[in-house]
Amino acid sequence: MNRHTMTMAALLCCAVSAQDLLPKAAPQARPVLFQNATVHTVTGGTVLGGSLWFADGRIGQVLPAGEQPKLPTSGSGAVAPEVIDLAGKHVYPGMIATHSTLGLIEIGAVRQSVDTDELGEMTPEALALTAINPDSTALPVARSNGVLLAAVFPVGGAMPGRASLIQLDGWTNADLAVVGDAGPVIAWPADRPSGGRFRRRGGDAGDGDDANRAEQLRQRIDDAFVAARAWLDARTADPSVPMDIRHDALVPALRGEVPVFVLANAVEQIESAVLWGAMRKVRVVIVGGHEARACAQLLVDHKVPVIVDGVHRLPAREDAAYDEPFTLPRDLAAAGVEFCIATGGEFSNERNLPYHAATAAAFGLDRDAALASVTISPARMLGVADRVGALAPGMDATLFVTDGDPFELTTHVEMAFVQGRRIDLRNKQTELAAKYRERYRQLREGR
Repeated sequence: MNRHTMTMAALLCCAVSAQDLLPKAAPQARPVLFQNATVHTVTGGTVLGGSLWFADGRIGQVLPAGEQPKLPTSGSGAVAPEVIDLAGKHVYPGMIATHSTLGLIEIGAVRQSVDTDELGEMTPEALALTAINPDSTALPVARSNGVLLAAVFPVGGAMPGRASLIQLDGWTNADLAVVGDAGPVIAWPADRPSGGRFRRRGGDAGDGDDANRAEQLRQRIDDAFVAARAWLDARTADPSVPMDIRHDALVPALRGEVPVFVLANAVEQIESAVLWGAMRKVRVVIVGGHEARACAQLLVDHKVPVIVDGVHRLPAREDAAYDEPFTLPRDLAAAGVEFCIATGGEFSNERNLPYHAATAAAFGLDRDAALASVTISPARMLGVADRVGALAPGMDATLFVTDGDPFELTTHVEMAFVQGRRIDLRNKQTELAAKYRERYRQLREGR
């Protein structure tokens, strides 16, 4: 076997071993009725000893203790429900991992399994959804801790493509899709290193020539939106104007149908991006926002929300307080800035999302606001608050059941459902744990 053949074989082995081998959940066949549960609706308070039922993937009712559910009498809802007594258990809406690369990376050290970006600095036509691997082993790991949805972002270049909102179970990319095109992503050029994790070709801009390059990139970004607007106006007036996929990719943002996700950490970046969005009349969402407290009033005035990209990180500046990242959500909330919390970490650590919110709560953020920051708040930013992020009639039955507070490390997620489909909570990590527990059991018994 020659060297080339050996290399290809090794890569194929990596690809095969990295596939999730669990079957996807089957469609919901009959209603499910939870009884005696503590239901955390997020938007409607907490219901003690309540009931919740769902059929055909949608929540039917959330009822207080003592009220009898009115199950449907036609269609699949007419089938006898599965009744589950959840005394002592808690029900939460599925958490949403924002600014994630779940499904785009399998093994970071193997380039063939990394599909985060396209060639070129400006590729708004690229769509994250088309590159996501539904069989990624990282998806089951995340959902086993209650993270049931993710906003997946392309990375690389000044305008790497468009984000997609997915649910973390499905046979195909179409099955995963909640919002295929959630909005274009821009890595806003900085005149100085921002300390963030944003990855652009050539690195962060610095002083001198790099600062000039940053200005040139900002101009190219603006030119792309100006050209797309001109193309849209021309095509509206004359449908015979040829299609341009790059211009067309920016049309939903120009119409205000989706936001523009701007990756910016330094205060100068944030201010520049917010003012640019106001000038171009597009809805901006700041992603990162490490220094957002310094321009909180500007964010409030322009109604610009922030995806706080990680609480478990070091301070942005050497002279900052040690707890600056921990208290940022508290300070944004106090200033009236709309925000949600992301992990800011590697794709393999999205399961830690509830603990970022927990840290924010421990450092002054209201507990209910902390829960909202990983559920309904990101849903609002992504335009899907009528479907996910809370527990209410008509919303997707994307939820999970725990034996305690999901912000506590000792809590276990016991059941999870995505659009009413019960999810297998096993994953590569749980199977490895079981495997080696069996080894040590055998060793003990063999003594």
